Amino acid sequence: MENDALDSWMDSVEPYLPPLTSVAQEFTALTRVPIDLPTALFLRARLAGHVLPGRTSAGGSCHLLEAADGWTAVNLARPDDLAVVPALIALLKGMEGEPLQEVVKRAKGAEVAASAQLLGIAASEHASVSGPPVRTERLGEQHARDIADLRVVDLSALWAGPLCARLLGLAGAKVVKVESTTRPDGARAGTPAFYRGLHDGHDSLVLDFASGALAEVIAGADVVIEASRARALRRLGVHAEEFLAARPGRVWVSITGYGRDDDRIAFGDDAAVAGGLTGLDAQGDPVFLGDALADPVTGIYAARATARSLATGGGELLSLAMSACAASLVPSPC
Repeated sequence: MENDALDSWMDSVEPYLPPLTSVAQEFTALTRVPIDLPTALFLRARLAGHVLPGRTSAGGSCHLLEAADGWTAVNLARPDDLAVVPALIALLKGMEGEPLQEVVKRAKGAEVAASAQLLGIAASEHASVSGPPVRTERLGEQHARDIADLRVVDLSALWAGPLCARLLGLAGAKVVKVESTTRPDGARAGTPAFYRGLHDGHDSLVLDFASGALAEVIAGADVVIEASRARALRRLGVHAEEFLAARPGRVWVSITGYGRDDDRIAFGDDAAVAGGLTGLDAQGDPVFLGDALADPVTGIYAARATARSLATGGGELLSLAMSACAASLVPSPC
């Protein structure tokens, strides 16, 4: 991506940046680590050669579709998602072989999103989410420590969690990237330079999560970053509440699409749509804004929240919803 193209991407998000700029500045004040927002938001797009998106996301998998009462995003990010599109059409009472786009026009946006989620497809109704980007719950004792003395275990994948870990690593923390032998980070299949940019300098562990080794690794952590359903970790014997109670000053960072108590799945593009973080075309209808923007936005929010928690002694569960992080950047109607 040339400088002129990068300027175009930045121009498209400029109206939404003031809240994120404040978050980035607070992280810098706490850690002395600057955050370059153009790089944080658009490095992947630049490395992959993406162009500004319209109704199809920059990465090509997510689609903004007009429903009977608004707009909805359907993200066909995995081969299995494409395979169940006929089932989605059937759920929405479409005819066999009818294009999904035409079927969606006859349904309400909430129905489309719920039907897709029922089939395991990441989908969202446009501007359907609000609320705080970070929810904080104190579950352990406080004990202030310098970030440079801490061990961060990163169980997350793709972009938001790893970006948080990257920023904490730049602040001096020792970061350990942990992956499952059966489910490696999907970002490895993307642009290699982007993956390296997030993980260079971090230790790497690949574990059989079912063996009990994961609990041992987490036991040595001061900060845990994860992007899993809470019940999935509990089945592995990993409990955020027990981790925080076991030693003062710890922090647990949980990143999900819609909150720890909501099992809906999300990726960066559809989560941004759920939060209303979209642009407008000439007719005033929504178009995608940036490249999976909810991902880097959430990563920056998570890093700030972690640094803030550590500065006041930790002992906290930080729950971040990608859709709410995206919504927090959208200006309120006048």
